[in-house]
Formats: sequence, structure tokens, C-alpha cells
Amino acid sequence: MARFDTNRSAEMEVFVRVVDLGGFTQAARKLRLTPSGVSKLMSRLEARLGSRLVNRTTRKLTLTEEGQAFYQRAVRILAEMEEAEREAASGTAPRGRLTVNSNIPFGMLHLMPLIPRFLEQHPDVTLDLMLTDTTIDLMQERADVAIRVGPLKASRLIARKLGSSRMVVVGTPNYLARFGTPRTPADLAAHRGIGWTFPRIRGGWPFRRGDRTEEAVPPPVARASDGEAARRLCLGGVGLARLAVFHIGPDIESGRLVPVLQNYNPGDREDIHAVYVGHTAPLPARVRAFIDFLAEHVRVSDPALKRAGDGRWKVVG
Repeated sequence: MARFDTNRSAEMEVFVRVVDLGGFTQAARKLRLTPSGVSKLMSRLEARLGSRLVNRTTRKLTLTEEGQAFYQRAVRILAEMEEAEREAASGTAPRGRLTVNSNIPFGMLHLMPLIPRFLEQHPDVTLDLMLTDTTIDLMQERADVAIRVGPLKASRLIARKLGSSRMVVVGTPNYLARFGTPRTPADLAAHRGIGWTFPRIRGGWPFRRGDRTEEAVPPPVARASDGEAARRLCLGGVGLARLAVFHIGPDIESGRLVPVLQNYNPGDREDIHAVYVGHTAPLPARVRAFIDFLAEHVRVSDPALKRAGDGRWKVVG
């Protein structure tokens, strides 16, 4: 049974700060304590739990397996305590810091234009917005909501679908004039591709041939860390890319990018979801307000591509 003279929340706060900041000295500076005071608190916590939480060396600090599990729980508990105090002090109105992580193309095109309206509706909410195409761990990054495009891995996160978009292989008119237009997926072997710096669930580009799907991909001459970087490389004539229509629809409409191999396009779509942690505790009011706001205001249609009489492609729908 816990003793009443043990300030467990303070111990958790010190432990989480040590892990987040990478050392005792950095945590002490942030918490306005002495390094020896932080070290004593950590030792007292480990003694009380009967487990070593961190391995200390002169150069770095690493979590043990027990430390990793305790860290994830501690982060969640501290966040819930903070939210409970806020709600008890001010009711259940959305307030406090909301941390959102988003895919870069979606964030630039759909999320950022809506942020002023959301903050105007909820003036007591402050927003931390991070744009990256790298899949993050919501618990470790202490994010409230993440926008993910593409297949979702199995997890305990709750997902709310915001829309979907078709995929299309594109190149610039100048690139196609220089290297030719691929007529079949096999032609991609002689072309230049734009790939990714991070692993994808599907390595190749899918194409429909009759009643089956096959994969092909041009040899990459450049790799991008996110969809917007890949788009810009493609617009620069570096090579062919396979991107979502919601992202490059205006480029297709203007003729800056030209779809290719549409006869072989399998019609696959990438779903767009808002994901968040919500199974084990009531959802904070600020998170619920943001999720509901996205569901109401985000409009990601699933347009089709059609060729007009002048040969140019149009985004329809």
C-alpha cells in the first residue's frame, strides 16, 4: 500500500523529464532542481518500485524494459492528471495544449486552412502542429491526434475516417518528352523514379492486368522524406512519381503533371484517418472538439480523372 508521504506524481514528473530530455542535468535545469536532487528522486523511485528503470553511463541514459513500460504509463497518467485539474477548475470546455501530427500534404492543403477557424471557436486551446510523413508513436511523442494517410497498422488507437483519394503515376511534359511516355508497366524499367526515404507497406507500384494485380516500379534516382518533397521533385522533371490525387489534382488540371499508365491503374485509394488514444480513459474535451471539427469541416473527395477532348486530364468529382 502506498504511503501518504510519497509524492508519486512528483517522482513520475521527474522521471518523465529525465527520459524526455535525455539526462539528469537537463531535467534538473528544466525543473529548477539540482542534478543531485534529481538523482536522489530517481534512486528513491527505483527503490520503491524494486526495479531499475534506467541504465546510466557517462555518455548516455537508456531505458530498461521496465523503464519503458513505466514511462508510457507515467506520461499518460500525468496528462490525465493535468486534464482533470483543468476540467475541475474550469468545467468541461475545451482548453489547454492540443498536439497534432499530420501528413505534410494533408496538413498543408486541408488542415492549415482550417486552423484559424478552430482556434477562433475554441480560444482557450493552444495548438502544437507538427507536419511529417513519418509515422509517429502517439504515446512517445505525447501527441493528441495524428493524421495518417494510407493503410493503418493494427494498434489500440481509435481511427476516424476523414476521406480517401485515388493514386496516380505522373510526370511532367518535359520529362515525358525527354524519356518517352511508358505504355505498359514493364516500360518503367527504363524510366527514372522518385522513391521514399522511409519504408512503405507496399514496395512497388500496383497495376491491373486483366483480373490480377502486379507490381512494377522505376529505378529511383531520388528519394523524398514526404509527399510534398516528392511532388516538387516530380515537378522539377526528376522522374515519375505515384501520388494521391487530393495532393496533385491542381497540378494535373493545369497540365504541370500528366497521368500515365491510366489503363493499368488498379483504382486503389489511400484512406485518410485521424487517429487518437481513447480506449482507456475519457477523451479530453480539446481532443474531442478537434476530432468533431475535422469530421464536420474536412472535405476530401475521391475524384476521378478523365481525359478531355483537347487531350488534357481533368479532375472530376
